[in-house]
Amino acid sequence: MCPASGHARRRPMALVPAPTIALAAAVAVLLIALAGAYGYHRDELYFLIAGRHLAWAYPDQGPLTPLIAHAMDLLAPGSLTVLRVPSALMSGLTVLMSALIARELGGNRRAQVIAASCTAVASVTLFVGHLLSTTTLDLLAWATVTWLIARIQRTREGHLWLLVGLIAGIALLNKPLIAFLLAGLGVGLLVAGPRELLRSPWLWGGLLLAVAVWSPWLLWQGQHHWPQLKVSSTIAAGGSGSSQPRWALVPFQFLLVSPVLAPIWVAGLLALFARERLKRHRSFAVAWVFLALVFLATGGKPYYLAGMFPVLLAAGAIETDAWLAHGARRREALLWSMVALSGLVSVLLALPVLPARDAALANSTNSDVGETIGWPELVREVAAVYRRAPRAAVIFTGNYGEAGAVDRYGPALGLPGAYSGHNGFGYWGPPKVPPGPVVAVGANVRELREFEGCRVAARIENTARIDNDERHEPIYLCTKPVAPWAAVWPHLRHLG
Repeated sequence: MCPASGHARRRPMALVPAPTIALAAAVAVLLIALAGAYGYHRDELYFLIAGRHLAWAYPDQGPLTPLIAHAMDLLAPGSLTVLRVPSALMSGLTVLMSALIARELGGNRRAQVIAASCTAVASVTLFVGHLLSTTTLDLLAWATVTWLIARIQRTREGHLWLLVGLIAGIALLNKPLIAFLLAGLGVGLLVAGPRELLRSPWLWGGLLLAVAVWSPWLLWQGQHHWPQLKVSSTIAAGGSGSSQPRWALVPFQFLLVSPVLAPIWVAGLLALFARERLKRHRSFAVAWVFLALVFLATGGKPYYLAGMFPVLLAAGAIETDAWLAHGARRREALLWSMVALSGLVSVLLALPVLPARDAALANSTNSDVGETIGWPELVREVAAVYRRAPRAAVIFTGNYGEAGAVDRYGPALGLPGAYSGHNGFGYWGPPKVPPGPVVAVGANVRELREFEGCRVAARIENTARIDNDERHEPIYLCTKPVAPWAAVWPHLRHLG
């Protein structure tokens, strides 16, 4: 103990056991090795186009992930592997963060390795690390903020609140979700303490810094009438492909790491509530309960809670380490066999290790797998319909994934850029051409009312026969829009 302040002895911030570094590197290498399999996810296709329309915000996200996508595409145009390298590296860092959190909670070297191992084999870690997504950066940001706050709780190094604020502000430029973490931890400190941290001027300085970094996003949203709120309400109503019923939010947590490793994070949650040695970190347990209730009430997606797994696994790893001390080799063999089993299942379900035609099982448990299959075939069908138009047609799509696919694969087939009313694409239209033929991809009944003479010219299929959001969707060939594009465009725009 420090005699002057009574605070815990300070330790170097970044010292972790060599096995955890090896684990983090292995996760990153595995993800990079498999990054080029299957194909782009619909969101990645959207990020690439959004990166060509750089702004401080978009209706459904901040600028950070599109900026990363644009930078990677400039570095290696058309390379899916290079596009996904940042996600692989971020997932590796998240593994390291789990070990660092365990260290701050008082875990020894074995506990740190257990925490890192469970994070490394978690299905959510591998899946979001395989794709360039806003969630990958969010998981790393939540883990880093959690680590820093755990250190502040242990050492009272108040100046670290400024680093918390900077990281949170950057994460807010990715997506607003980390604001819920900050709110949850605030409630946790108020309920469980240590409450004196709430009186630190460093904390309030950190919050001001976060808001300052985030302010361009706030200004853009305000100028555009807060479209993010509309997107969020649509998600809460189940309008997203990855939405789940509200009742499934908590049960789904048992799948996001691994069912057989769930006892570890559950033990961590209970230990944060009950163990005297973890009393100063009890705010994390209160924050988890608070966030679960908030996301249940607001219709949040199950993965919104995934950012809490590093601290829960870290606390659970300490409990597991103590459990191993009383069972020697038999218990240790059981633990590592469960880690290995979890890793094998997570790889099979989250990563493209099987041929696309054999991905049906993975797609049935994680529908995002299907969203990485079939885009080149979709664009070839669009090209075939486009060539049947009497003259140059406008390509209009029902969602941003279809529009992004046409923009990615269409130039090689002689296609013009696509238009869509969906989210950011709605801000980048309308077409600046006179009314003429329209190839409408996956248009719904409401959108078809804005076009004349529409007939089904083809239906979308993929050779892998994988059910995804596009399979069997119609491609229409229409005579023209019912009015000039500028007049019909407001009716074609939609958020969700």
